[in-house]
Amino acid sequence: MLKLFSAFRKDKIWDFDGGIHPPEMKTQSNGTPLRQVPLAPRFVIPLKQHIGAEGELCVSVGDRVLRGQALTRGRGRMLPVHAPTSGTVIAIAPHSTAHPSALAELSVIIDADGEDRWIEREGWSDYRAHSREALIERIHQYGVAGLGGAGFPTGVKLQGGGDKITTLIINAAECEPYITADDRLMQDCAAQIVEGIRILAHILQPREVLIGIEDNKPQAISMLRAVLADAHDISLRVIPTKYPSGGAKQLTQILTGKQVPHGGRSSDIGVLMQNVGTAYAVKRAVVDGEPITERVVTLTGEAVSRPGNVWARLGTPVRHLLNDAGFCPSADQMVIMGGPLMGFTLPWLDVPVVKITNCLLAPSVTEMGAPQEEKSCIRCSACADACPADLLPQQLYWFSKGQQHDKATAHHIADCIECGACAWVCPSNIPLVQYFRQEKAEINAIRLEEKRAAEAKARFEARQARLEREKAARLARHKSAAVQPAAKDQDAIAAALARVKEKQALATQPVVIQAGSLPDNSAVIAAREARKAQARAKQAAHPVADSAIPGDDPRKAAVEAAIARAKARKQEQQAGSEPAEPVDPRKAEVEAAIARAKARKQEQQAGSEPAEAVDPRKAAVEAAIARAKARKQEQQTGSEPAEPIDPRKAAVEAAIARAKAASRSSRPEANLSNRPTRAKPRWKRRSPAPKPVSRSSRPEANLPNRPTRVKPRLLRLSPAFRQKKQHSSRLLTRTKWYSESQARLIPITSARHRESCCW
Repeated sequence: MLKLFSAFRKDKIWDFDGGIHPPEMKTQSNGTPLRQVPLAPRFVIPLKQHIGAEGELCVSVGDRVLRGQALTRGRGRMLPVHAPTSGTVIAIAPHSTAHPSALAELSVIIDADGEDRWIEREGWSDYRAHSREALIERIHQYGVAGLGGAGFPTGVKLQGGGDKITTLIINAAECEPYITADDRLMQDCAAQIVEGIRILAHILQPREVLIGIEDNKPQAISMLRAVLADAHDISLRVIPTKYPSGGAKQLTQILTGKQVPHGGRSSDIGVLMQNVGTAYAVKRAVVDGEPITERVVTLTGEAVSRPGNVWARLGTPVRHLLNDAGFCPSADQMVIMGGPLMGFTLPWLDVPVVKITNCLLAPSVTEMGAPQEEKSCIRCSACADACPADLLPQQLYWFSKGQQHDKATAHHIADCIECGACAWVCPSNIPLVQYFRQEKAEINAIRLEEKRAAEAKARFEARQARLEREKAARLARHKSAAVQPAAKDQDAIAAALARVKEKQALATQPVVIQAGSLPDNSAVIAAREARKAQARAKQAAHPVADSAIPGDDPRKAAVEAAIARAKARKQEQQAGSEPAEPVDPRKAEVEAAIARAKARKQEQQAGSEPAEAVDPRKAAVEAAIARAKARKQEQQTGSEPAEPIDPRKAAVEAAIARAKAASRSSRPEANLSNRPTRAKPRWKRRSPAPKPVSRSSRPEANLPNRPTRVKPRLLRLSPAFRQKKQHSSRLLTRTKWYSESQARLIPITSARHRESCCW
């Protein structure tokens, strides 16, 4: 009884909810065998013909390539593409591809040479001798991808299955109308397909291998049964014709009774599915050593005169294939890549054939019918009854149209297989599949943007954390450096502490001075000398302008005289008991005369005021008088030694001489012309009005500054009369001057006044 139930379950099939039964329209193309198409003069091979990123280019413009030569390198999910024929690479540029919008993708353009030469092929006839990893790598490097429509890399799919696959399903349903590529392939190449299935089973090691095929393919079923007559490792399951029974989730449910969970994959329940075309490509890659360079394409529709299935090279323009099938376009002719339910209309016919191209449908106007106008949804729920994924298409339609992405996601829009059953049964002619495709694309774009934002946020937070760590480490280093100074700093600190302790110890000790010992004031003297040097440097840095105090200032002369007296007194004290060096009086007189001459010369050169004119006769007379006095003194002394002259007295006399010269230069007469003139008598000079002045001021400062008027020669008196008059007036002048000086409280201290007052 148990064996009976096991046998019954072994051949049992299940059903799925929904589905439709559209016209099959398969008899147009499945009645003729596969045929070859002449080579096109030019091939366009897009670098991306699968799900995932494009590979890395390994050819350049001008290279000659052979059929089967790799044009790109495949790493990870990047699947390589190969040259469909021998020729020359003439360009690597963007070109429109198989897409509803004919988007441009980077492509390699090859000019065929017509020779169609293969690369050196190396097949593994005994594939069982190779490891599982080697077989998967060979399948991947030979560019095998899912040929049922998804285009997922087969090697990646086999690698992801691992050891958890218990059931391998070969999809031979081919449920969409018009398409007969798999049907014709199973009729003509059943043995190769079965060998490819065994290679896949060898890699996955599943418990069972199932082939699911619809009952509308009797010739293919008979061919497969003939090949599998003696096989017990592969089971052929014939299922009822129903669209879309060829979907991965629907066929899995039909053959195993298991449902793929929402958002999950078939591998989650231990099932892996491959297409019959993929199995055939695996056989050619492993056993024959041929990369995938061609595939079976159905050319059908009432607009072609010779419909059928052909071996189409990848990269062949669609126009070239349709022309070979006798394409007769009409006005507003459309060409659909794929089936009428899941395919899309091509914008133009220059797009190339790729790995997922299984059908080119060129219907006539009567075949497609007149386009229907889209109307409002009437909530009839026919779409929900026909949906094989148990979704609510009418709700998804409202969410998609209203841009309510969260609600659309909550209603599992990602589980939609875009089979088109809902649009087929819609009485309002609403293109529901187009709305769902657009909504899924927008959701994917939003998720991609959120992913990028999350990655950017993670990078920012990582950067902030790194900066915080660096800041903490830097503060720790600074703190440790502050707590533990460097070796040289420690030595300096220790030396300073030692000096402080030594000073403190000395301060606490009593100061004991021995009798008779001299104190050591060298430090104090050095400090004083340093202060003096600093003061001298400061004074040198800010010198006083020479013009501040004129050189002929009598006060300056008086100061110099006082300084000279002080120096002489100091020299006398230092001399002590030593006798002073005798000074020749003649020499002293000569020096005094020279000093007076220098003073006069300096007086003439100083400032802008003209110096007092010196009478050469008077100078000669003074010099003669000085020489006579010197001779007289020499005669008087005779043989006696010269009396020693006190140096202080000589210095005082020299200072007095300089003071006299300065006082002469300060007189108002110095502003007269340089010619010698006779000075006006003192009694004729007009004295200024008495003014209260301070005791420290000089009488010379109160004299009138205007120049003295000189009388003409004609008005001058005779010498005798003038002498008598001068004598009498001199007495009056002296008396008047003395009384005025006493009234002003001004002491007569200057040399000129002493000379004039000593009568």
